[in-house]
Amino acid sequence: MSPLKSNARVLTASLVGTAVEFYDFYIYATAAALVIGPLFFPSESQTAQTLLSFMTFGLAFFARPVGAIAFGHFGDRVGRKSTLVASLMLMGGSTLLIAFLPTYAMAGWIAPALLCLLRFGQGFGLGGEWGGAALLAVENAPRGWEARFGSAPQLGAPLGFLFANGLFLLLGRTLSDADFAAWGWRIPFLASALLVGLGLWVRLRIGETPAFREALEKAPPPRVPVGLLMRRHTAAVLAGIAGVVACFAIFYLATTFALSFATTRLGYAKQDFLALQLGANSFLALGILVAGYWADKASAKVVLGTGAGLTVLVGLVFGPGLGSASLPVVFATLAASLFVMGLAYGPLGAWLPTLYPVAVRYTGISVAFNLGGIIGGALAPFAAAWLASIGGTAYVGLFLTLAGAMTLGGVLFAPRLKG
Repeated sequence: MSPLKSNARVLTASLVGTAVEFYDFYIYATAAALVIGPLFFPSESQTAQTLLSFMTFGLAFFARPVGAIAFGHFGDRVGRKSTLVASLMLMGGSTLLIAFLPTYAMAGWIAPALLCLLRFGQGFGLGGEWGGAALLAVENAPRGWEARFGSAPQLGAPLGFLFANGLFLLLGRTLSDADFAAWGWRIPFLASALLVGLGLWVRLRIGETPAFREALEKAPPPRVPVGLLMRRHTAAVLAGIAGVVACFAIFYLATTFALSFATTRLGYAKQDFLALQLGANSFLALGILVAGYWADKASAKVVLGTGAGLTVLVGLVFGPGLGSASLPVVFATLAASLFVMGLAYGPLGAWLPTLYPVAVRYTGISVAFNLGGIIGGALAPFAAAWLASIGGTAYVGLFLTLAGAMTLGGVLFAPRLKG
């Protein structure tokens, strides 16, 4: 029997959780680009509304490292499975509650305060999600299949994006702008309950990973995993952070920033651009599949380094492509960018665990992944908007060039794990 078939439940548990993660984050990112500013902040300045909306988007990124430490602590001491269930419940619950929030017109400053609280809860839960999902897959993988198993949670990204983008596209085609702003934007947040329920059902039916059980038999878990991690593996944490930056930068520039910029500054219709992004998203899935197979044949380091180098080049053409005033050129730009993201994102599930021993692995990969997300993800829309304001669309992709160079440095200078 194929390893993929014999481990189908484990791989599904890894994929579904990450699909929920990206669905939750992308429905908020899309709402932030379209309606959050006008609904939750004062109307005196449209520019201020947009910036404050993206600030609430970025807030969850800063909550993620806090969640990474908290969930990593229990993931390395108690186990991967139970920690993953708890992180999914917090993440999904916070997303669902956003659907019931009052707007600024209803409750004044209480509305954005509650929104920020739930965004923090979303980010806190997300901090423990990806690391556990990656370890669930990789630590159950047969020898020689680590990268293909490690790409399973990565495939949750295009899947979550597909559900989120598709639902917003459907709502945009069936609701008027007034109805969407009045109540339609709440539907994607309500729908998240279905994905969370599926994720919990799958995860409650799996066991602990063999690597974690074996580590417990050899020695008791560290009392404070993050302390041990920072004392003995600081260089690996820094390399891991750098190694994550490129994929986050590409994703949030090609999705959140591109949607906001194209529909406000470039004049594209919202539904047309959402449909275009939906098509380009398939190239992300293709890139992840190529990366997983290639990394098992070569190495995760080689594939990630290649993805980082290509990110540097994508950054040079991203801005001119986005501002080309030609939808086919824009599509080609986004498709190429997301394919390269697949090469930089697909190997992470297999590469990051090689930097840390089992005893601190959950904490290590979670901290690295989420701190890298702040640099590559939370800063990306701000950096791109600022670069566009001083140099037009030609400057937008320079952030990608810098992000790719940072990831390439992390790959090249990552320390080898002893033993």
